[in-house]
Amino acid sequence: MMTDYVRLLEANNAIQTIGDDTYWLCVTRTVQESKLFPVPSYMLLSYLCCFYRYPELLRKVEAVMPAEEVGDRSRLIGGKLGNLPGWALPTFYLLGREILINFGMLAPEDAAEDVAYVMDFWRRFKLAQQREDGHLNAREFGQRVQHLPERRVQRFHSELLPCKPGDRLGHAAQAFLATVSQYGFLVSCESRCALNNSGPYRLAEDREMIIRDFSDLAEGDYPWLDGVAGDIPFSNLTVTMEATGCQFYLMDDWGSFESRPEFTADKLTGVGLYTSDALSGGYIPVGMGSAEELAATFEDLTDRIRKATVELWKRTATWSRDEMMDAGALVYFSLIKEIAHIAGVYDVNDWMTIDPRADRFRSLFNDEFGRDFLGEMVGLVSLPSQQLNRYAMMQHNNNPVRYISQIPYSVLQREGTGGKLAPIGPGVSHLPPKQDLYTTTAGRLPLAEYNARARALQPAQMAPEYRFICDTTAKFHPDDAQVQALYRLEQEGSPLAGRGVGLSRDDVEAIRSARA
Repeated sequence: MMTDYVRLLEANNAIQTIGDDTYWLCVTRTVQESKLFPVPSYMLLSYLCCFYRYPELLRKVEAVMPAEEVGDRSRLIGGKLGNLPGWALPTFYLLGREILINFGMLAPEDAAEDVAYVMDFWRRFKLAQQREDGHLNAREFGQRVQHLPERRVQRFHSELLPCKPGDRLGHAAQAFLATVSQYGFLVSCESRCALNNSGPYRLAEDREMIIRDFSDLAEGDYPWLDGVAGDIPFSNLTVTMEATGCQFYLMDDWGSFESRPEFTADKLTGVGLYTSDALSGGYIPVGMGSAEELAATFEDLTDRIRKATVELWKRTATWSRDEMMDAGALVYFSLIKEIAHIAGVYDVNDWMTIDPRADRFRSLFNDEFGRDFLGEMVGLVSLPSQQLNRYAMMQHNNNPVRYISQIPYSVLQREGTGGKLAPIGPGVSHLPPKQDLYTTTAGRLPLAEYNARARALQPAQMAPEYRFICDTTAKFHPDDAQVQALYRLEQEGSPLAGRGVGLSRDDVEAIRSARA
């Protein structure tokens, strides 16, 4: 599709709002500086990979499945599909573009159609993913993310197992959460990319539920987990948490949250555990038969993850700087890789190698340059490309700057289509080759089979008669046979089995309490 005026208006609106959101996130959240990984340097390398590869990789996905269907399917499962990847998709791509503009290697009008396309893909994906709350991101919703439909929230609510400080389940859950968070931090090269929070959902006047997703825990996409995480049975785990006596007033696009008072261990009064992926078609309960079973499951997983953490530390301790740069850049660049898994078009060269066009800048990205350039771009907003006329005032800081350069509308008067990026070629990697084994909900599979199964999958709730039934449909047509059937499909195997539409929040709580 060629860029037209309306498409360009929408693209520049996306560029502006993404920049405003990202500036706020960068100046209001804490910054982690690693003593092991060259984080700012690998971030810059990753952004360039995103610029050079995302347009082609997203078109590869859409050759099989449109962005809006990927968004619909992403509501069915956890893993690396939440608010953090949703924010990263356009932002990392645009920051790569901004780097090249400041290097004098790109003009703002270059690759205009690619830029417009990436913004359009993101908009369609996110509008579909968050269609229940009607927003593109947490920023639009006042820092809140409620993308799950009522029927799934009801199921999660009904399946929460009660816990309290000092009991076995409460202790096991807290130990697991601490252990898997530390492990995920190391897996993702000392970044937050393995963890995402969403919600909150109000269960009662003094109780709220948040959803925490952990991803890439087992042998799967990351080469550095081969031979390290083979004893971990799940790549993705979702923990549902009931908090009593605190209110989550902020849940942002980085998947971090704030609450009043602080969400401490004594506030955790209910918990659930699930796994899911591109082959599951929904959330699968893990160890949820009873409080004792779930506690034992948490304890077993904690032990396995602690052992994997030790082995991963041993491995990363031997890495060269190039290996650390590659791994960190690949974590950031591949933050949106689950969309390729959903479409069944995942390829190791696409997602687990550094693009040579980005790699040519590697020697420039030493620790000092990485720290200072990244700080100027995302914090100080002081790069030449970011300066505006002195009349302008940026949102949040009132300086005459713009976080990300817009596409000049004069491209519409340009003859021809303009320059295009060359196709993706063989990538670069200093890491060991990826073994052909992926931990999925269907077992440990070679990639070809994983892709084939994903392409063939038709999740039951995505059947034509169900796909467009939303909470508004259920609200105004509760007696519709297909609405009832969809709710019962969600409720299968849960305490709500067979109840259908019409349960109130209090009804669900009563069913949950009777189960306990």
